[in-house]
Amino acid sequence: MTDQHLPAGTPGAVFETDLPARLDRLPWGRFHTLLVFALGITWLLDGLEVTLAGSVSGALKNSPDLRMSNFDIGLAGGVYIAGAVLGALLFGWLTDRLGRRKLFFITLWLYIGATAATAFSFSLESFLLFRFLTGMGIGGEYTAINSTIQEFTPARYRGWVDLTINGTFWLGAALGAGGAIVLLDPNVVGGDLGWRLCFGIGAALGLIILVMRLWLPESPRWLLIHGQHDEARRIVEGIETRLRHQGHALPAVSGPGLRLHPRDHTPLGEIFHTLFVSFRRRALVGMTLLTAQAFFYNAIFFTYALVLTDFYQVPAEQVGWYVLPLALGNFCGPLLLGRLFDVIGRRVMISLTYAVSGVLLALSGYAFAQGWFDVTQQAIAWMVIFFFASAAASSAYLTVAETFPLEIRALAIAVFYAFGTGLGGIIGPTLFGQLIQTQQRGSLLIGYLIGAVLMCGAAVVQAVWGVAAERQALETVARPLSQARD
Repeated sequence: MTDQHLPAGTPGAVFETDLPARLDRLPWGRFHTLLVFALGITWLLDGLEVTLAGSVSGALKNSPDLRMSNFDIGLAGGVYIAGAVLGALLFGWLTDRLGRRKLFFITLWLYIGATAATAFSFSLESFLLFRFLTGMGIGGEYTAINSTIQEFTPARYRGWVDLTINGTFWLGAALGAGGAIVLLDPNVVGGDLGWRLCFGIGAALGLIILVMRLWLPESPRWLLIHGQHDEARRIVEGIETRLRHQGHALPAVSGPGLRLHPRDHTPLGEIFHTLFVSFRRRALVGMTLLTAQAFFYNAIFFTYALVLTDFYQVPAEQVGWYVLPLALGNFCGPLLLGRLFDVIGRRVMISLTYAVSGVLLALSGYAFAQGWFDVTQQAIAWMVIFFFASAAASSAYLTVAETFPLEIRALAIAVFYAFGTGLGGIIGPTLFGQLIQTQQRGSLLIGYLIGAVLMCGAAVVQAVWGVAAERQALETVARPLSQARD
């Protein structure tokens, strides 16, 4: 089938296209691998930033310029998340309006500049400001990147690819932990310079990513909605040509084409009606999943170093060694469990991973409160918990990205990320910072139990109302708003 259309400016113009089906039937090739590396590395940056904030917390408290308290450490985590929330909303709206490609360059530049500026913080206030701006860049990246990856990845690989990409957060965590181990070591750098150089890692990595993204095209699906069907066809044909040259045989396109009305934007009224009226049940699922995982992760991980230093007397410069096994468990979870989300299905696997994570957190929290674990056993327990929790958290982003129409996909990711992370991610680190300040294990148990209840509650919501989106085209899971009514 070839695309048939009237000129985009024709009143009531409708065009028919098979480009989404052509993208979905493609075999996995070098293009997809490069796409994953160039875009998926965003999660690595976030993992790097979050880990650095925790791993250098001891050095931040000892810094002559910052002199941060435990409360300040928790506040910095909350400020970073607040920036991510605002960045997601602002850049998510712009991503749907201006295009995926423009925005993933803008947000990356913001991240590079802000994380580099963090290294030159001269007071607590400046540190908080730069962390806020860094969060804005990362929040914007989430919306542009997740929507782009969803729209290029063939349907039968979408679950595993999305979970694996989200799991690269923990490669960044390992990189941040390793950097902190070296740069905080007094025999290498240490002192006030050490933590500043740690933040320089993110800026340097961001510049490398910037170069990797130069070859990436705009999403053909976004171009179609905005009436740029010739450019969309050129991009898809270019991908097909490269795959054939690499020896791939392309299956025939099956199924009817899409009939679309082009549009230059989606009115805000239609956006909110779609999110909270037409798709209110999916909105509830997305909100619940993202809120639970945000509290679970941010509350525990932003204060991970404080638990090690205050309750297990681990020296601040040695915290990175305990982050590495945690990062390993988190990365292996999505990598090893991801295929099951495409084979067994979303509803079963998402519910299962959320429930297991919640139960294990409650059990390990009780063991911590009773003093049954030494520091090694505690690290092993967290590694096992986050093996499942990482797959669960990754599936929350997958759910939101694939269950809403293409025209509002980036903004949907932004809205639910913002609400979920705002509720779970800002409250979590602040609450846990206060609980740790009491120096009472029983107080921390309360926080762990809250996280466990949220995860188990999310498992129930997903089991009842979740969407079975595995191996289905995005346009089948959520009909485009601009699709012509037959």
